Amino acid sequence: MVQNIPLLSTLEKDLGYQFQERGLLEQALTHRSYGARNNERLEFLGDAILNFVIAHALYEQFPGAHEGQLSRLRARLVRRQTLAEIAREISLGDHLIMGTGELRSGGFGRDSILSDALEGIIGAIFLDGSLESVQSNLLVWFKSRLEGLSLDDSQKDSKTRLQEFLQSQGAMLPDYVVTATIGKAPDQVFTVECRSDMLTGTAQGEGGNRRVAEQVAAAKALHLLGVVVEGSGDG
Repeated sequence: MVQNIPLLSTLEKDLGYQFQERGLLEQALTHRSYGARNNERLEFLGDAILNFVIAHALYEQFPGAHEGQLSRLRARLVRRQTLAEIAREISLGDHLIMGTGELRSGGFGRDSILSDALEGIIGAIFLDGSLESVQSNLLVWFKSRLEGLSLDDSQKDSKTRLQEFLQSQGAMLPDYVVTATIGKAPDQVFTVECRSDMLTGTAQGEGGNRRVAEQVAAAKALHLLGVVVEGSGDG
């Protein structure tokens, strides 16, 4: 299990960290379908470190927030979807080491596998360097997401509100379709359309990543449906 060195160097550049022990990076990239030496233990370690670093960042950023608000904000940042988005921004899927079955089934693009590998890398950086090393990298990776937060984000976001409204009406859950992508990471602009049988107009949103674009589209869908939203937290 030896990754192509130039490819690993490219990944290290995208990560913003150069490993002293390349074997740790390779292990972090290895899915359990490949063999016994995989990223599950590193993922366990990385998950704990990620939660600590993000909790500390939020504690410093929102001195007036109570525990419940901080917990909800942290949950938004460390959830699988957010980690998978960051993994895609650094093309992590191109570097994964997986068994043939997972490769054939498109595992390199699956949220769960991408987010697990990113947590594995967090654990690997900690072991290869220090807590300070991994903390500085995490704050860079999450910089735009942290800066875009407000305490309103600790409330239900537009996608959650829309889902709950549609369920209350006995309707199907909405679909979010990417209709356009302009530019290259990290300066991409995504256009997403929210589709539902209950909508009579077009609910379309734009954002610097898919998550933001989906939230904007969901907010427009709520407006079209006449749902009154107060204090929306869609940062």
